[in-house]
Amino acid sequence: MTLDQLLQQYEQGPELLRAALRQVKPELYGLHPVPGKWSIQQVICHLADFEPIYADRMKRVLVEDNPTLFGGDPDVFAAGLQYEHRSVLEELELIACVRKQMARILRQSDVEDFQRTGVHSEAGPLTLETLLERITNHIPHHLKFIQDKTEALRRQ
Repeated sequence: MTLDQLLQQYEQGPELLRAALRQVKPELYGLHPVPGKWSIQQVICHLADFEPIYADRMKRVLVEDNPTLFGGDPDVFAAGLQYEHRSVLEELELIACVRKQMARILRQSDVEDFQRTGVHSEAGPLTLETLLERITNHIPHHLKFIQDKTEALRRQ
């Protein structure tokens, strides 16, 4: 995949989420149709929490020499960041806004910049390209879970 194709996929992420959410009535976002798993609302909040984290990581790799990039435990975030009281629409706006800003920055970066590295506290050295790949794949990865929840809600 070319860098341009990767950036296109990155930019399309918010619309993929919106399309998936159009399949579910908003009043159902907070339900837990799959026992022991996050609700659709919790998944969206998780995605929104990690968008700015990845944006920060990518920005720091662009401007700092081999910065330290810290990990974050999604379950700790979910337990302490009021997912049940947050607005899915606001979370979607945040995801779209962060991606729009980062896409503009990344599209103006030199191709060599995508090989700059940071050192993740758990995963070790990561290039800017790898960070972009990971956050680009984050939404598609979670779309499967949203689709599973949507199907379970239809069956109920």
